[in-house]
Amino acid sequence: MINKLLVYLTHPHVDTWNFKPRHKEILQAEIPGLEVTVCYHSAEFLERLPEAEAVAIWYFKKEWLVKAPRLKLITTPAAGIDWIDATPANNLQIFHGGFHGWMIAESVTGAIFYFCKAFPLSSAMQSQAKWAPKKISDCLRSLYAARVTILGFGRIGTTIGKALKPFGCTLTGVKRIAAPPPEYFSQEDRVVTVDQLSEVLRTTDHLILVLPGGADTQGIFTREHFRILPASSYVYNVGRGNVYKEEDLVDALSKGEIAGAYLDVFEKEPLSAESPLWKMDNVLLQPHISAASPQYMELFVRELAGRINSGEVG
Repeated sequence: MINKLLVYLTHPHVDTWNFKPRHKEILQAEIPGLEVTVCYHSAEFLERLPEAEAVAIWYFKKEWLVKAPRLKLITTPAAGIDWIDATPANNLQIFHGGFHGWMIAESVTGAIFYFCKAFPLSSAMQSQAKWAPKKISDCLRSLYAARVTILGFGRIGTTIGKALKPFGCTLTGVKRIAAPPPEYFSQEDRVVTVDQLSEVLRTTDHLILVLPGGADTQGIFTREHFRILPASSYVYNVGRGNVYKEEDLVDALSKGEIAGAYLDVFEKEPLSAESPLWKMDNVLLQPHISAASPQYMELFVRELAGRINSGEVG
């Protein structure tokens, strides 16, 4: 059982990604006897690290392990362990957050309707005080009967699919290893493996990328994949930006090989001010915040408390 937790979770830009006093109160209420120490600077964190049995942190450097002889657990609210430079061992567990699904699903759903319901055009007509029912309605599309492909059909991907299914779309989940379909799938929905990706892309209206970062996914979505997609299709990336080359995406958008894209992640962040993506009318950009919400940190600490109390960690 973990008795001492060291927390260093601060973020300079996104307030909901900061650990606050109420989050400490939740942890101590749900885990009686847990001693929670909160740090606000890296120097303070490193000074207290030798006594910690567990740390909750955004990033962890490998060289810090020698300062942590009692460490049993490294946990991060992030959806992956991209910034944790350590390897799980017999005496060390590493966990990332598993609570992001519905927040990201909200962002993806909003982006789909942003394009399907021609909201950018409606906004432009509103700014000009123009009543334009024909111009706008000619651009409208529906999620009903649309074909949605989710590349990266893990915990987040399946949650996105569950959020979209009530709108009447047909879902295809793409995984590295074959798996049974989730309970909410209809008869026309399916789960396929990556070797069938090219076939699936040919009839995709909305492609949602939810792939993790790392060497296994580096450049996995190629220029040829963009060419296979219908010209009417939209691409949404809420996974990691390493899965394709940005120039290939820009080329596909510029040539009209795809209709548009919602991008929350990029190979290099922040996205360069020189990137042509900023000025593309058929692109919606967000600065890696598709999972941001007022409940973010509370969801993390309650998930962490559940894991500790159940014996899953520690």
